Amino acid sequence: MAYALRTLRKTCGVFMRFTVVTETYPPEVNGVALTVHALECGLRGRGHQVGVVRPRQVVQTVESLANVGDDQVLVRGAPLPRYPGLRFGMPAGRTLTKLWRRQRPDAIYVATEGPLGWSALRTARQLGIPATTGFHTRFDEYMQRYGAGLLTPIAFAWMRRFHNSAGATLVPTDELADFLRNRGFRNVQLLRRAVDTQLFDPRRRDLELRRSWGLADDALAVTYMGRIAAEKNLELAVQAFRKLQQRQPDARFVWIGDGPSRAGIAAANPDFIFTGVQRGETLARHFASTDLFVFPSTTETFGNVTLEAMASAIPTVAFDYGAAKEHLLDGEHGATVPFGDHAAFVDAVLRVAEDANARRAMGEKARAAVSLLSPDAVSQRFDEILTGLAAQRGAA
Repeated sequence: MAYALRTLRKTCGVFMRFTVVTETYPPEVNGVALTVHALECGLRGRGHQVGVVRPRQVVQTVESLANVGDDQVLVRGAPLPRYPGLRFGMPAGRTLTKLWRRQRPDAIYVATEGPLGWSALRTARQLGIPATTGFHTRFDEYMQRYGAGLLTPIAFAWMRRFHNSAGATLVPTDELADFLRNRGFRNVQLLRRAVDTQLFDPRRRDLELRRSWGLADDALAVTYMGRIAAEKNLELAVQAFRKLQQRQPDARFVWIGDGPSRAGIAAANPDFIFTGVQRGETLARHFASTDLFVFPSTTETFGNVTLEAMASAIPTVAFDYGAAKEHLLDGEHGATVPFGDHAAFVDAVLRVAEDANARRAMGEKARAAVSLLSPDAVSQRFDEILTGLAAQRGAA
């Protein structure tokens, strides 16, 4: 099928019109927004027309306003509870029906399970447009972290119904694919992740930036990069660092990102360094200027930051699932520990932190391990999935 499609394009110049529906999008900084944007850009790079449907953002920066073109449709949104700055999209069935009758996409990709995503799937079904979804967020796990554990099975059933209403559900790892298939998810397909190794590069290490953090040149900079929120299990990162600091008093903990838990963590730990949200080359420079990445989250579907740390030659300590299970070798690139074992996590942080030469060797091996992960290969795979769905619908 894939070979036939490539041959058809080469001989006939056939390209497709796709639409991406998402409730988060840059300049918002989170794994879903950045992954969706990369997929969109990959399709464009392969010659397709790509439309984007998303909510209006709370703060429209000059950058975000400049990026709103004719290919983007902005719909109404509402604040996401306990997540300042993020919104979910309101149902937009009428808007989408009018839009897609006027300019029908060959297939759509729905990245988020909110009201906008549900209305996009319903509209696509009514119009006979093939649809695929992305499984990016474990909302059922989030319920536990926000004190609503009784709703976990309801949330999971809701997610299963959402994804089963599409022609395919895309996931980044074999582990997650097996997990979902065993729990009633149909048509699960792999779409692996990659990392931009030209952007995330150890050569961006900046001694002046480190000194601005109060670090001696040979002192240890531990970092967490990502959303600073309850579902990320950050109290474990704090606990591990405090144990480490007893052995290395000149170590510093650098937090890259923002979120609803930042204020509380900063108030309780005035010696921590908070850089706020960073983007692009500045983010890569911050990452490369640290020495050890601690990632205690247990609610990821993948964890792109693990690949970004590895590309930056930063040893990582993480639980053995998602990106860490797929790419991070224990003892070679840092440490992986059994899922949910907090004591083992703390011990691993202490073990990796104690030997600077070993850390450097781990970082070099981590960089080499992800150097062959190709964003182009991900784009090709995504293209083939969407084009294959469109071809199946056309044949039917």
